[in-house]
Amino acid sequence: MSPSGQTSPSAAAGAGGLHSSRVALVTGGTRGIGLGCAEALGREGWKLAVCGVRPEAGAEAGLAKLRDAAAGEVLYSQVDIVDDDAPRRLLADVTRRFGRLDLLVNNAGVAPTERKDILEATRESFDRVMRTNLRGPYFLTQSVAKHMLQAGDPSGKCIIFVTSTSASVASINRGEYCVSKAGLSMASLLWATRLAAEGIPVYEVRPGIIRTDMTAGVAAKYDALIEAGVMLQKRWGTPQDVGRAVAMLARGDLPYSTGQVITVDGGLTVQRL
Repeated sequence: MSPSGQTSPSAAAGAGGLHSSRVALVTGGTRGIGLGCAEALGREGWKLAVCGVRPEAGAEAGLAKLRDAAAGEVLYSQVDIVDDDAPRRLLADVTRRFGRLDLLVNNAGVAPTERKDILEATRESFDRVMRTNLRGPYFLTQSVAKHMLQAGDPSGKCIIFVTSTSASVASINRGEYCVSKAGLSMASLLWATRLAAEGIPVYEVRPGIIRTDMTAGVAAKYDALIEAGVMLQKRWGTPQDVGRAVAMLARGDLPYSTGQVITVDGGLTVQRL
């Protein structure tokens, strides 16, 4: 039992049935890290709402995996989170289909179209990355938080930001990406601070070098770094590694840790002599 006398989310899940009625929204949830997160949640009984910029037919491969994981309880919304109207549309779609929303996983993000030294980086690239990686999730969280509070009982509600080790590790050939993730890390702290008294925990999950379509173009570079020992664990991370961390937080396994960063990087950011 919690100090307030309520059963904790994780305990209720263990008793059976809590997740079967709970709904998660995972942005960018049909490929890469987002797919890994959504699959992990689906396997634990969450109903899934995912969004992306592609038409539904173009996202079918990922959606098929999610339907298998979540026993068919999957909603896809073709929504770009950079649009000002995106939060309203997403919440309308989710509530129309499921009637509730219990978890937001802010995952959608983009890398620079072209990696350039910060001396050569363009305003256009900076603005594009910031709109998707920071501005979009910031205001989506605002709308979702209001929705969760207006729904009444906040128990079991949760918000998770998927950022990157680039929030604290400098890469001078993609500065706009690093700045966007550092900003998103602060957004996680801000929302954790604002929502703590309301009973809604907020967490940050910070992946390292993860094998996805986003890193495919620089796979050879990372292969060499991994072989040279850049990480303590000499392997690529996977979307499933990140998904396990998200599922753990969503279950309520760390109820006294709001505002904390869960780093999933194989020891990349461990300081060593």
